[in-house]
Amino acid sequence: MSVTQPKEVPGRAAIDCMYYVATREFMEKWDEAKRGDLEGRMERSIGGLPRYESIETMLGLMDEADVQKVFIAQCKMWSHKRQWMYMDTGLADVLQYTERFPDRFYGLAGYNPFAITESLREIEVAVREHGFKGVYVHIYGFDIPLTDRKMYPLYAKCVELDVPVSVQVGHVLEAMPSDCGRPIYLDRVACDFPELRILASHTGWPWVEELISVCYKWDNVWFGVDAWMPKYLSPPILQFVNSRMGADRCVWGTNGLPWAENLRQLDDLGLRDDSKRKLLHDNAVELFKL
Repeated sequence: MSVTQPKEVPGRAAIDCMYYVATREFMEKWDEAKRGDLEGRMERSIGGLPRYESIETMLGLMDEADVQKVFIAQCKMWSHKRQWMYMDTGLADVLQYTERFPDRFYGLAGYNPFAITESLREIEVAVREHGFKGVYVHIYGFDIPLTDRKMYPLYAKCVELDVPVSVQVGHVLEAMPSDCGRPIYLDRVACDFPELRILASHTGWPWVEELISVCYKWDNVWFGVDAWMPKYLSPPILQFVNSRMGADRCVWGTNGLPWAENLRQLDDLGLRDDSKRKLLHDNAVELFKL
């Protein structure tokens, strides 16, 4: 299959700001690493995350759904129970996307708060040498809050490099504590780092109102509308996306949920055209300075 340039679709040109390495080989290793004590009830019910025989296959599905660009995160996920990095995505895993198809994929570097110096060096390489657009953090297995002192070197580095940090907030799918990802922690982070651009991914559920309050308060915090199919989004989220204060602060992603069906459901929500355009494209361009 030959896939090159994205389709130019008026009013869409969607940018998916939350994805991961999804080759079959990589996902099979992840499945094996997390089997048993890390799999939660919800993940078992949906049958796990998708994987593709090739990146070209993935691009074909992006084209069918009119998705222009996708962010691939260098996920570093720590096992709360076994105390090891059960998902340790390397730079090379992401570069296979961004170097082969630079017009379609952007990279997000990873961070391990238990290996601060090494992580900061790798982030520097990822951003300065390979053009990665930010950093992604999955905080839960490390069992530290987003305000922990181990996180502050990362925030300072992101300010120095002028890239956003994307942090998952709200409940976590894997069998590990969720409370260290409470959205209200970002209130203190934004206070201490007013120049840091923060994307709070996964909607913050069940603490949606906490995340909305932080986004109302701070100019540098964005609301990630991702990891949920649109028909399941709670009314406060939809109201925020469609509001004057929220329309400029919401960013779309899927976290692996099917693009075509996700966008079809989004079309059925009755959002204003300008709100939907900002959600799918414009706000990501501003946040990541694309």
